[in-house]
Amino acid sequence: MTQPAPPTQTTRLEDRINYAEVLPQSTKVLILIGTLLGLFLAALDQTIVSTSLPRIIADLNGLNLYAWVTTAYLLASTAMVPIYGKLSDIYGRKPILLFGIVVFLIGSALCGMAGEPWFGNLFGSGMMQLIVFRGLQGFGAAALTSVAFSIIADIFAPAERAKYQGLFGAVFGISSVIGPLLGGFLTDNISWRWVFYVNLPVGLIAIAFITSKMPILASGLKPKIDYVGALLVLTFSVPLLLALTFGAEANYGWTNSTVLALFAASVVSLILFLFVESRHESPILPLSLFKNPTFAWGVTARFFLGAAFLGAILFLSLYLVNVQGVSATKAGTATIPLTMGLIFGSIVSGQIASRLGIYKPLILGGLALMVGGFYLLSTLTADTPYWTVIVFMVVLGLGIGPALPLYNLAIQSSVQRWEIGVATSSGQFFQQMGSTIGTAVFGAVLTSTLATQLPAQLRVAATNQKPAIAAQLETAAASASKASASQGGGSAPTLDSINAKINDGFAKTFGSVQTAVESGNLSAVTQNQLLPEGLRNGLGQIPPAALQTPQGKAQVLARIKAQLDTVQASTLADAKTTYNLSSRAFKVGFANTVSRIYLIAIFVALLAFLTTLPMPNLRLPRKGEGPGGEQRGGLASMEG
Repeated sequence: MTQPAPPTQTTRLEDRINYAEVLPQSTKVLILIGTLLGLFLAALDQTIVSTSLPRIIADLNGLNLYAWVTTAYLLASTAMVPIYGKLSDIYGRKPILLFGIVVFLIGSALCGMAGEPWFGNLFGSGMMQLIVFRGLQGFGAAALTSVAFSIIADIFAPAERAKYQGLFGAVFGISSVIGPLLGGFLTDNISWRWVFYVNLPVGLIAIAFITSKMPILASGLKPKIDYVGALLVLTFSVPLLLALTFGAEANYGWTNSTVLALFAASVVSLILFLFVESRHESPILPLSLFKNPTFAWGVTARFFLGAAFLGAILFLSLYLVNVQGVSATKAGTATIPLTMGLIFGSIVSGQIASRLGIYKPLILGGLALMVGGFYLLSTLTADTPYWTVIVFMVVLGLGIGPALPLYNLAIQSSVQRWEIGVATSSGQFFQQMGSTIGTAVFGAVLTSTLATQLPAQLRVAATNQKPAIAAQLETAAASASKASASQGGGSAPTLDSINAKINDGFAKTFGSVQTAVESGNLSAVTQNQLLPEGLRNGLGQIPPAALQTPQGKAQVLARIKAQLDTVQASTLADAKTTYNLSSRAFKVGFANTVSRIYLIAIFVALLAFLTTLPMPNLRLPRKGEGPGGEQRGGLASMEG
């Protein structure tokens, strides 16, 4: 493949230093620690907030806006990733990384203060303040996620990168475990505001490591900045993410005019972006990169990997809550086996790749194992033992683990040093877009499948049941066909609440009858259509003489109480049967729905596998061989 030449420019020699060769290992370790801490901040903030949201919503009175606490962060962080990648190529990793951390910490501090009296009516409410400040957090976090992976390529020789790429994948896995636990602990024992304030000391430590030891890590490029391309990235990605978010909501839907307008704006911006990038001397995303088969197939595979990966985490948690019966808080930690498998697979595959000098077989092996993991998850039923689910999660984690760091390694090894930043951030951008689109598509599948599965399972449960029970199940089936899948099982009444309602109803019935008997006039209750017909008929047959003495009234009340107790016991038994049958029907329907989602995930994972097959089988260069990894020669001569 013909090597691309760097843009024509005056290059400063000090900016072309090969830091992998000249930096001592101790300095590299300190830089690595600071970078990992910065990345940990961004990864942690995606998980730590989830467990504190109920308390935040209660304090800031923002139930109708709760989804935007996450959406604002996602929009800003995803849209800015490719822009930061290009800027880091131009100005160096260090200033962009420090800028991102500082902005992230400012956003964190402001998030922690959202709704405080001194902000007054800024942005209209405390919840809107939090949403805006979360967007600022995401604006800074994008620099952390896009630049961090590029730093590995700057300070370590290609042959060493694989060992350290696995650590970056492990950071995301660890954050998914620590985040929900730490968020719950801080919210319950201190305040939800410390979910954001906790970022400050960690961020300051990261800044100390980075400022003290990290060189500028500049590529030597000083080209004209592609302002139009940067703007078009925003006008393409933000409307697309908004359209996917709104389209999956019941209040909008995919055919809503606002959603269609956002899709149209995104398409127009994409066309304009491709036009501008093809003509700019230093584009935000050089289209020439797509002539590189490793980059082109790699970012495509990462798109499908992102869709499958997030779907696995999200819908596995829903299965655990709605079918296995774990609490919503515990669901966040119940996926620890998957995370542990992911961390192990990420680190071990990096070490193996470093020793063998190849990574494509490891990626393909991981993807094959991921397909197997999704197949196992597609067999989930309402009766699958919990330990079996754990085994399935471990298998899936072991499969996903190698792919996360090794795709980065493949892309970085196939491009020139001045392209590493934009190439790495582009891969991250494609993966995050895949996650967003995958979540929207899988969410639509969940909604549509549940709308047919739940009524079907409820009608199956009604078969051969008593008429009263069958009627209740049929009514539930009719309601379920219209219900939104987002309601899940969380809003369903408990058996205790149903029993309490029945007992309260019978107590009121007996109270009204008792009042009528004590008064000696039963006409009011015999005409009350809310009372059971049998009871009204029985009361109508009581002779007036029976109510003339206290003893007679007591005997009548005793007989009525005995009759009501019998009916009440039968009603409670029927309610328990109905509840158990409907609960079972819901679990079966939900398990079948999640199983269908994982069948689709198999297809998505296979697409990631198939788009990896055409990638060149690169060899990792050894120390001093240059930045590229293809077996073609001539790369070392380009350093100088």
